Amino acid sequence: MSWIREGELNLLEKLSANILMAGPSMPKHVAFIMDGNRRYARKQHVERQDGHTQGFDKLAETLRWCLHLNIPEVTVYAFSIENFKRSKEEVDGLMELAKQKFLKLLEEQENLEKHGVCIRVLGDLNMLPLDLQQAIARAVVSTRTHNKCFLNVCFAYTSRYEITNAVREMAWGVEQGLLKSSDVSEGLLSQCLYSRNSPNPDLLIRTSGEVRLSDFLLWQTSHSCLVFQTVLWPEYSFWNLCEAILQYQFNYRSIQKARELHLEEQGLRQLEADQVCVAQLLVHHRKSGPLDAQLLVHHGKSGPLDAQLLVHHGKSGPLDAQLLVHHGKSGPLDAQLLVHHGKSGPLDAKRKQEAVRSYAASREERVEGFLGALQLKRDLFFTSLSTLAAQG
Repeated sequence: MSWIREGELNLLEKLSANILMAGPSMPKHVAFIMDGNRRYARKQHVERQDGHTQGFDKLAETLRWCLHLNIPEVTVYAFSIENFKRSKEEVDGLMELAKQKFLKLLEEQENLEKHGVCIRVLGDLNMLPLDLQQAIARAVVSTRTHNKCFLNVCFAYTSRYEITNAVREMAWGVEQGLLKSSDVSEGLLSQCLYSRNSPNPDLLIRTSGEVRLSDFLLWQTSHSCLVFQTVLWPEYSFWNLCEAILQYQFNYRSIQKARELHLEEQGLRQLEADQVCVAQLLVHHRKSGPLDAQLLVHHGKSGPLDAQLLVHHGKSGPLDAQLLVHHGKSGPLDAQLLVHHGKSGPLDAKRKQEAVRSYAASREERVEGFLGALQLKRDLFFTSLSTLAAQG
């Protein structure tokens, strides 16, 4: 079975799709907890593995519906870390099924390129057998330049593990000198998640009648529309999807309002954090008392020194202090303290605002450099696995 089924909607489905797309808003990103494969197998009196195979076939059909509904991004919960606790026979069967499907995907490059489908796999691939890791890596690398629509497959994944890993990544950034501990924030953590390249889901759908998230996208769905449906996943239909989209549209305004309020509050918290950092730098400097010295934090040609103390005695008497937060091209420093004797005295509100803006610019530059290094590290992981697979 192909990953994306070809074929058009029937007349009634097309009409319904057009009505939905004329509504207040269509979700741009839909996440699925594809639950009910094993219950479906029991219901049909077939093997569990057959139930999982039917579940994959339903995913392929659902992706076709999403394409027709102009939904450019889909995320699916394919295999939880908790699923490793199942019987060895079932886990081994799921690993083999996944390997077959990712190898099948490699045979469908023309179809994937036609639709511009980018495949991403979110989770800790190190938990998987090496041959499956390599098949996944080849699929990810071969489609990474496609940008029309995106399929995110959560495999060896839980949200708590993802958040914990994001914290580790930020700690790595601080250890490497790419970040300062004060750069750590809610926004930065979001950018360190496996899903960093995707917008948060607009709509999350869980099938089979369960009404819990099972450790799936907990961080990302705090302002998403959650829809729980009783249908088993292999029996999912186009009309079930339309029903979920209608629920999203009914709740669209309140969801957007909550998201906008959250973003506004997050921006205010970041501004307050930047103001605190600037104030701490200033307080630290002022505690030294009246100065007859000028401190220049400097990174230049003098070698490994990060600071040069220029002792200065002038005729002007005790020096007042002015804080100038600065980030230049000279190296990793983000702050320059100029102890200065001028007519203005202590920093006024305008200078403080300028200092905060300058500090924020330096923080954003640090964060951008860190995220670039993090992306490179993750890209190299997939590239090395894909290269190893090609050589084998």
